[in-house]
Amino acid sequence: MSARFGRVGVVGGGRMGAGIAEVCARAGLDTVLCETDGAAARRARARVTRSLERAVERGRTDRAAAEDALARLVLTDDLDGLADRQLVVEAVVEDLETKTRVFGALDKIVEDPAAVLASNASSIPVMRLGMATRRADRVLGLHFFNPVPVMPLVEVVTSLHTSAEATALAEEFATTALGKTAIRSRDRAGFVVNALLIPYLLAAVRMAESGFASATDVDEGMELGCAHPMGPLRLADLIGLDTVAAIAQSLYDEFKEPLYAPPPLLRRMVEAGLLGRKSGRGFHRYDRD
Repeated sequence: MSARFGRVGVVGGGRMGAGIAEVCARAGLDTVLCETDGAAARRARARVTRSLERAVERGRTDRAAAEDALARLVLTDDLDGLADRQLVVEAVVEDLETKTRVFGALDKIVEDPAAVLASNASSIPVMRLGMATRRADRVLGLHFFNPVPVMPLVEVVTSLHTSAEATALAEEFATTALGKTAIRSRDRAGFVVNALLIPYLLAAVRMAESGFASATDVDEGMELGCAHPMGPLRLADLIGLDTVAAIAQSLYDEFKEPLYAPPPLLRRMVEAGLLGRKSGRGFHRYDRD
């Protein structure tokens, strides 16, 4: 356990936020998860509970450890409940205005000036979030991957203002406290993983959009022909097509490279609410969680 970050807060209880809160609680950390209202907080607890149940069923943890983790998790619908946190990870929707508003509020609420404020942003520059606070040297990115309890990687993203101390503490938290592998990235849209991944996913969308191959054939081609564990369109569905589109738009806005531009089909599917696994339908159909 990281003694420096014994008290952790998470803002946002969707798939990513709930997953981050779960791994923190399972690591023995005092964890507070903040959602917008009581109903959303209850849904977030239900996500964590289901995930822990699956971990028990699959032998990744035992019943006692799962119950202990759930007991360490506190749900709140008030950001003031994060005032005493030593680390807060923001995991709200991939939208600059929303994230900036959260960081501005956290800057006023979190009492410890040495606390680290981190974002799970997939593509939004950390600098913009840091400049919404009076402590840009304590702001960085901690980008987890879905599903958080299973995926071993965390990207540690530093802005021009992030201090070496905050960076070292965040990396130690990810590796020592959570048992993840950390890689460092400079503060540019997409960081390391999504800058490589998103053009691949968009190429698959364009292939399906053009009628060159069906979604199933595109996925099976990469799974069976290239030994990928999941085809690109199934992976896009898992990530969430709204998130894929938002990351692509951030990449395009920064670099103006055509390969980063969200294809029309992707934009239309997002407008239609066909977001992938979380909505029950994307390029494939799913049972709703």
